[in-house]
Amino acid sequence: MKEHGKPNGLRVLLYFLLVAVMVYVVVYMPTPYLIYQPGSAEEIKPMITVENGDTQEKGSFMLTTVSASYANIALLAYSAFNADSEIVQKEKRLGDQTREEYAATQVFYMNSSQSLAVEAAYHAAGIDYNIVSDYIFVLSVPDKSGNSSYFRPGDRLISVNGESTTDNTRLAELLGSLEVGEKVEVKLERAGKDVTETVPLVAITDNKTGATRPGLGVMIATMQKIQPENSDHEVTFAATNIGGPSAGLMFTMEIYNQLTPGDLSKGYRTAGTGTITKDGIVGPIGGIVHKIVAADRERAELFFVPRKNYDDAQAKAESIGTDMKLIPVDKLQDAIDYMTGLPSKS
Repeated sequence: MKEHGKPNGLRVLLYFLLVAVMVYVVVYMPTPYLIYQPGSAEEIKPMITVENGDTQEKGSFMLTTVSASYANIALLAYSAFNADSEIVQKEKRLGDQTREEYAATQVFYMNSSQSLAVEAAYHAAGIDYNIVSDYIFVLSVPDKSGNSSYFRPGDRLISVNGESTTDNTRLAELLGSLEVGEKVEVKLERAGKDVTETVPLVAITDNKTGATRPGLGVMIATMQKIQPENSDHEVTFAATNIGGPSAGLMFTMEIYNQLTPGDLSKGYRTAGTGTITKDGIVGPIGGIVHKIVAADRERAELFFVPRKNYDDAQAKAESIGTDMKLIPVDKLQDAIDYMTGLPSKS
């Protein structure tokens, strides 16, 4: 006789199916949104090595970041009630880029930011330098090229047919004598590992002239390296998971501090943000309200902010009641002069 009150097998199966669907919808189902929140405020000194630099530093210079997450339903619900979260449509930030292409673009921006920071610091410290090509970086791999199975956004192009490739000009020279459809051996560095692919050349059309030439079918950029004429001042960066161009100013401050006598930090915990040019011009950035919160959480006492971001930064600082002092800057020298004029903390 069948016992009453016990669920049968079908009911149990339906129950677990319902739970699985709910978990998928809440946790795994993609949405067209990104969530931006305060990220981190990280000391720059461990990220940089300056040969024979003055590393004595009682305070610290910190970069600030924004945390970006691809939103699920649970995160959207949480963020709707979180004053420090910002919900943004993916299309507005990513455009027609894939996640991998967007991530590669952020790596490119970070590398450019580091190079410009070194150049700006050398310029401010009066150190002679040269700009050299370092390697070719793959930004994106258009599907229409037919070569998407051979490349990934973020790859480093090391050589073609055994010949080193460090810039676009060198690559064009290597491919110029070949024909569309010919195959070349391409050596790549992908996620720290060497990868070798045999790649057919495709027709690349010049947007200005309409002429075609053989190419790899990928969007590339030449990564540059700033080399001092005196190797005693060479700057190298540790690998990080941070992307984007906005750490330029604070990278420059740390490098300049190590290149010049004395301790520019004066014992203060100093955070900030802003792009940098080789001439030391500080540019505005995105996500300033999140960076203010991140810096406050790490007990920063000072915060350098691009002047065009100052009003939004000040409003956020007032809303969270921070004691952190915001200093608007237009150029690197503004930040250097401010720190120079501060009394040293005992």
